[in-house]
Amino acid sequence: MPHLGRPTDRRAAKLTLLQQEPKTERLRISIISASIGAGHDGAAAELSRRLTADGHTVDRWDLLDLLPARAGRAASGLYHRLLEHAPWAYQRVYTGTEHAGGAGPAARALLRTAQERVLRALPADTGAVVSTYPGASHVLGRLRLTGKLTIPAVTYMTDFSVHPLWVAHGIDLHLAVHEVPAVQARALGAARVQVCGPATDPRFRPPRDGERAAARERFRLLPGVRYALLVAGSWGVGQVRRVAAEIRACGVAVPVVVCGHNQALARQLAADGIEHVHGWTDEMPNLMWACDVMVQNAGGLTSLEAFASGLPVVSYRCIPGHGAANAAALDEAGVARWIRDAAGLPTALDELMEGSAGLRQRISGLSLMPADPALGPAAAIIGVRLPAGHPAASPLQLAPDAPGKPGTPALRPAVRLAATFAAATAVWVSAVGTAVATGHEAPVLLRALEHHIDPDARKTAHPAVAPATENLR
Repeated sequence: MPHLGRPTDRRAAKLTLLQQEPKTERLRISIISASIGAGHDGAAAELSRRLTADGHTVDRWDLLDLLPARAGRAASGLYHRLLEHAPWAYQRVYTGTEHAGGAGPAARALLRTAQERVLRALPADTGAVVSTYPGASHVLGRLRLTGKLTIPAVTYMTDFSVHPLWVAHGIDLHLAVHEVPAVQARALGAARVQVCGPATDPRFRPPRDGERAAARERFRLLPGVRYALLVAGSWGVGQVRRVAAEIRACGVAVPVVVCGHNQALARQLAADGIEHVHGWTDEMPNLMWACDVMVQNAGGLTSLEAFASGLPVVSYRCIPGHGAANAAALDEAGVARWIRDAAGLPTALDELMEGSAGLRQRISGLSLMPADPALGPAAAIIGVRLPAGHPAASPLQLAPDAPGKPGTPALRPAVRLAATFAAATAVWVSAVGTAVATGHEAPVLLRALEHHIDPDARKTAHPAVAPATENLR
């Protein structure tokens, strides 16, 4: 056997090993997200980073831009207004679609308007397409069922709880961050569910020696003082002011609040005397290293980032709908404690910051992160294979505007535009109509809708809204 100490021998041995290694196919992957909040886009960005690092080509799309006539932006704005001004109405929408098993006819009609646009957006050499948003999954699932899309379609479920909207027939693989959402997805009829762990930025990790002290110094946090990081997503919605006041009043920790893009909330918190208030920031890893516990209300991407950072998490005064559902699932998985009343907040914070409960939760949170990259979501996407029976003659089968009946001419652009507006209006009405008709706080919702529809209304304060909005916080 040759001696491998000589350079020529080492180069020859390395070349032999490289020749023996199986060649990895480089694919072109498309990822479709939606800029509703930051969680869906955040997951898409991290999946894109990992796939690109592995040598694959990635194209990213926003479903809101693929819906015609700005219908997607209008729906996002309405959703934002509901969370801000009428969370009770959003809860009714969430519960109604949950009981109905997913999107209704009007929502499906709106999503159908994006099918052709999605097909035309995908490059011809695309090898697989991934959705990080339920609406995009329904578009892709329908295209797979009709045979117009003949490449694998994957859904990466960003939430810890699985609403029926996440499960779309026709999707080839559903990826879950934990076994709890995986079980829920299977119960809802999802095909091929795989647990792959979260897709979090590698900057989110436990602090190394000296990094915690440096982070505290950066944000002017005092040594020896316990701090609770309070987050409310990129929109800064929910009862943030109330929770910040309760944390401060209980005396167990000092609140450090991140308001996202909600500048009005940041000003209100400063007026309330909350000392540590931040807007949208790219320094969340440092903030997590500097604090002792995180209090959240939605259970989205920020919670997963806290787990990766080794920071204990409390769910408290959650926003309706997916916020409460995620809190229940996180609690069931043992990675975040769900506090349901103010009396339990001081004890929970104290135990997680100092007691064995905090250590157990840190271990549980860190265990979500796959130690082997081959078990992560990027590897699962690359490894997806078409089930038997699916056509795979060509990546895409673009079809012209399909007529309603044989011999019927395709819809003209003006007619399609009118149909799109009608579908969007139907979604709008079906989402809030029942709440307006039956809710005792209907005037608040109507004011919120006016605020969304009329751009000039945003410049004018509505005295009738202010007290009710304040009560929600």
